[in-house]
Amino acid sequence: MRLDWTRANAPTELLHPTHWCLRGYGGEDQSPSLLIIAAPIKKPYIWDLTPSTSSIRFCLRQGLHVQLLEWLSASSHAGNYGIDDYVLAISEAVAMITAIAQGAKPSVIGHSLGGTLAAIYGAFQPETIKGLVLLGAPLCFEPSKSQFRDALISLVPRKISEDEPFPGSLLSHASALASPSTFIWSRLIDAALSVGDPLVLEIHARVERWALDEIPLPGKLVHQIIDWLYRENRFCREKLEIHEKFVGPHGLSTPTLMVINTADQIASLASLIPFTEKMTTKTQIIQYPGEVEFVCNISEFWLAAKRKLPFGQTFYPG
Repeated sequence: MRLDWTRANAPTELLHPTHWCLRGYGGEDQSPSLLIIAAPIKKPYIWDLTPSTSSIRFCLRQGLHVQLLEWLSASSHAGNYGIDDYVLAISEAVAMITAIAQGAKPSVIGHSLGGTLAAIYGAFQPETIKGLVLLGAPLCFEPSKSQFRDALISLVPRKISEDEPFPGSLLSHASALASPSTFIWSRLIDAALSVGDPLVLEIHARVERWALDEIPLPGKLVHQIIDWLYRENRFCREKLEIHEKFVGPHGLSTPTLMVINTADQIASLASLIPFTEKMTTKTQIIQYPGEVEFVCNISEFWLAAKRKLPFGQTFYPG
């Protein structure tokens, strides 16, 4: 089975600092902008997986200007970056997109840890974005509320070097040990259910290829994610300091849509409710059945957002 494909509209590099790259995919003039925040542990081509399962292509067909913030592989020569630096990167990307759009604010969408970083940015500078969509992004890490959280912090050592890159594959293995049902058994079940349909099987193979395409992360970022977010739950407790400002649920005042896979133990409803209960803005949560990989079906979420969200065209331009 060949797994090559043609990407949607060869992207243009808009910015390319040391540890991230902002790519532009074009779109119609005067149309709203959408900034995708990729998950830092894997390469971002899940957003343009195939012509028929491409989030980027779908958004372009809706008339959106699409940009993607890609996190580059960490190395001993590329600097040592933490949560502060990743949030600052989102801030720079948003500022450039806003300038290109002559002052029009972009909407932001993020998946998994990319969504968590997007939410942190949204709490840090909510006035700079039009709306926020979080796909499978955990926000609250209370002890004893998540088996995955409790298992992960027991598996990952406290003394993580902040000076050396941390292998993405090692973090994936730790996650698989912490939640075998999410990272192992559900994927095997999905493979078995895909056997009867060649097209579905091909998509499954592409998703599996992407899932194994981890990149090294800065040791400082991994240390802060495990300690500050998972162990200490600073973001939900309003104790996370970003550039001398404490951020948390009260600061996330932009309209927000959260989408979760009901079979996902990492970004479960329990990882969102304690956070959303403290938010002061309107928030919608869509629960998606766990039979298929929902990031490949983002079109359904845009349609659901248009139908269900009280702020309507904040995310979906009629």
